[in-house]
Amino acid sequence: MNALELLTRQHDEVKELFARYEKLPDHADARRRELFVMIADRLGAHTTLEEQYFYPAAKARDTEDQLREAVEEHLSAKRIIADLLEMEPGAPEFDAKMMVLKEQVEHHVEEEEDDLFKKVRKLLSREALDDLGIQMELEFEDLMEAEPRRQVPEQTDHAAPL
Repeated sequence: MNALELLTRQHDEVKELFARYEKLPDHADARRRELFVMIADRLGAHTTLEEQYFYPAAKARDTEDQLREAVEEHLSAKRIIADLLEMEPGAPEFDAKMMVLKEQVEHHVEEEEDDLFKKVRKLLSREALDDLGIQMELEFEDLMEAEPRRQVPEQTDHAAPL
């Protein structure tokens, strides 16, 4: 699977988890926590992949401004995740923060898939995207074993470097 396909699949997985979260009945706090943990882990690992592998590979004169915006969007999402990690799902603000996180992620995904990925397809060869995808897929599996949400609060001081 190439890098763009992998990232798109991860975007779709998180979108599905948010959809499941929104359908939960009131007072389903245990299920809210479970879905939040799944979302936070996937976003934690996903942002790490993008920041450490994908964005450096995609950095070019034509993409640099968009990548700077992307790491700032990651920072904003990480700050919300860090807040949610300290809250109980029954707190009145929990659902509101989850919806803000969802909206930010949707905006970020739309910009990546509609614009950045098109530029990257022109920038990187099919072989380079395939190699990057293999590397990122292996790293994602490793990251997921370590509960990546736990590292998110340490990543909220400033945006990741490009």
